[in-house]
Amino acid sequence: MSDVTVETGQNSERQSTPAVTQEAARLPLEPMDPQLTDIQPGGGYIIRLEQWWGGCRRWYLKNFRSDYVARMQQARRGEENCCPHEVLDPRDLKYHVNQGGYFWDPKDDPFTWRDRLPFARVGLAELVLLCGAAFGGAALAAILTTAWQFDGIAQFVGWLASGTLAVVGLLIAWFFRDPHRTVPQAEGLVVSPADGKIVTVEEIDHDEFIEGPAVLIGIFLSIFSVHINRMPVDGRVIGLRYREGKCLNALRPESARENEQLAVRLEGNNVPHRRIVVRQITGAIARRIVCWLKPGDELKAGRRFGMIKLGSRTELVVPQEDSLEIKVKVGDLVRAGSSVLACYVQAGSDTRDPS
Repeated sequence: MSDVTVETGQNSERQSTPAVTQEAARLPLEPMDPQLTDIQPGGGYIIRLEQWWGGCRRWYLKNFRSDYVARMQQARRGEENCCPHEVLDPRDLKYHVNQGGYFWDPKDDPFTWRDRLPFARVGLAELVLLCGAAFGGAALAAILTTAWQFDGIAQFVGWLASGTLAVVGLLIAWFFRDPHRTVPQAEGLVVSPADGKIVTVEEIDHDEFIEGPAVLIGIFLSIFSVHINRMPVDGRVIGLRYREGKCLNALRPESARENEQLAVRLEGNNVPHRRIVVRQITGAIARRIVCWLKPGDELKAGRRFGMIKLGSRTELVVPQEDSLEIKVKVGDLVRAGSSVLACYVQAGSDTRDPS
């Protein structure tokens, strides 16, 4: 059987998957949502700053690093440029990997070391700028307090400001962490797509994508949670649906209906090819959804596919079947990629408690 290589976007998570058999049993791919012209549809100041910096970098490379540009072009793969700018090296693809087109194999990408950092690669710009501002402000406050020989209440305020800014910097670094996760392996498991607290477990009479009854599991992500989203099952991306909206507190039930969100519509690779939805929803603080998937991508359970920057909500919708066992309840804390939220138990199976 032939293999097809599928580009999965950030963190260089590329894999070879068997070419699809039983094609008639699989769902057709949906066209890409025209609103998703990059991996962060809500925009933002930092993405615009990075895009400006990318233009400066490309000017520098073309004028002073022509040998490097030629080497990168020789290693580049793909048939066309789907980015709105020139693509000189893998950094130019950062915000547009969901558009297809050019790519580099990991062995030819000189920036794969960034995937090994313990922080989310799509958050490195925020990490550098925001942490730099916080720690720089802390250092400045400490220097001024010492140099100007403050005393009494002025000294207290100076050191309080320095300490507060340092704590803010640590919290920002903590927010963008990206720890390794061990993914449980067993037939029928559905792992958590996000870290956080279970706030909703409810039955749905009919889900439009699943085309039948379903169970919705809502996860609240606080600012202290890891915000990387991961695949709940081995599956193929059928389509993505983005919707603009409000930024209500993600703990409020109406946030699931009214907030900005992006729904990833999946089909399991294993028979019976169950349909599953993962919904990324912004919160009052988090206002930036990131998703680097495109229709046709295939990923293993537990693989990274996006993140939500700062406090937010993630929902998982799975088909309601007699074989479905929900493994969590409201109030439980879960971890993306490693906590089992549900299990479809086969008749005669002796693995009814995979957790």
